[in-house]
Amino acid sequence: MANFNFSELRKAIEINSFTKNRDGVNRVGKLFQEEIEKLGLRTEVFEREEIGDHLLFRSGGDRDRVLLLGHLDTVFPEGSFDEYREDSEWIYGAGVCDMKGGNYVALQSLREIKNIFGEIKNIDMLLVSDEETGSDDSKFLTAELSDNYKYSFVFEAAGVNNELVVARKGVGTLFIEIEGKAAHAGNSYTSGVDANLEASHKAIELIKLTDLSKGTTVNVGKIEGGIGANTISPFAKLTFEIRYTSSDERDRVMDGIEQIVNRSYVSGSVANLYGGIQRDVMEDSNEKSRLIKRFEEITGEKVLTESRGGVSDANITSSADVLTLDGFGPFGDGDHTIHERALKSSFNERVNFVTKILSHFTKYGEF
Repeated sequence: MANFNFSELRKAIEINSFTKNRDGVNRVGKLFQEEIEKLGLRTEVFEREEIGDHLLFRSGGDRDRVLLLGHLDTVFPEGSFDEYREDSEWIYGAGVCDMKGGNYVALQSLREIKNIFGEIKNIDMLLVSDEETGSDDSKFLTAELSDNYKYSFVFEAAGVNNELVVARKGVGTLFIEIEGKAAHAGNSYTSGVDANLEASHKAIELIKLTDLSKGTTVNVGKIEGGIGANTISPFAKLTFEIRYTSSDERDRVMDGIEQIVNRSYVSGSVANLYGGIQRDVMEDSNEKSRLIKRFEEITGEKVLTESRGGVSDANITSSADVLTLDGFGPFGDGDHTIHERALKSSFNERVNFVTKILSHFTKYGEF
């Protein structure tokens, strides 16, 4: 197997693809499109006006299908982290592990499959443009496409010991808006309805829904409200996030939130809830354990696994009942910072690993 071509990856890294940089995201997408089409896959472009286009690369075949999943965007605005550099062990740059590097592992693995079998069948690849902002647009597309696949392999970064990811917390972002009644704090104190006080009570009750023993957290990250020191606050707003490791915990927390919203701690206040689950939980399962064991038999390697608190598009395919594993990209760290880097040796390790798995699937049509 040929060594990984870092000069090719460098071209993608040096193009700024901040989620809101539509042109840059599309330029990176074009690089992948040109190379993947050389392998015989056909491109379906899902055009978008305000963000980059989503790209689905379809192969032929009529058996169970695998979806390779990645994203084109990064978190860095133009001018904040545009350089690429490398040393003997690491490459550095925006997206080297999150996740242009992972996309190139997928691409190189597809090249190997084409070299071995002469064609690619029953393996497709989806690259979305807005993962770093929560996949607010692409999550609907990904969920819809998921009906076509039995397996989904996501190319976010591997763990420090090349772990695959079998579980990710679900996440929701929610808002409570509270309406009170303004009044002069000196002359008419008792005639006011203090929305800020109501928000304080609600914030405390929301945080009580946290259960660290089950990996459930509720974080009230922002509180807004009021006019000034001499006015009883007529409005307030809470912005908060929930993260959870199981559907049971999701339901418990959401029920608790509804109760908190519907209860007035300050008489006369009115509250409204909006927002919701952004990406639902990706849970471990016996089916995943069986698949990991098959990977070990196919590759002759011990396959380690881990759970992560952060979310990815693996949450979406998993929630759509596609057997999903994540972490097929290279090992790296410092993602979402200007210190992002990826370990050079992990690229070939990952390409070898993925090629063995996809070769087995191509030959036998199952795992």
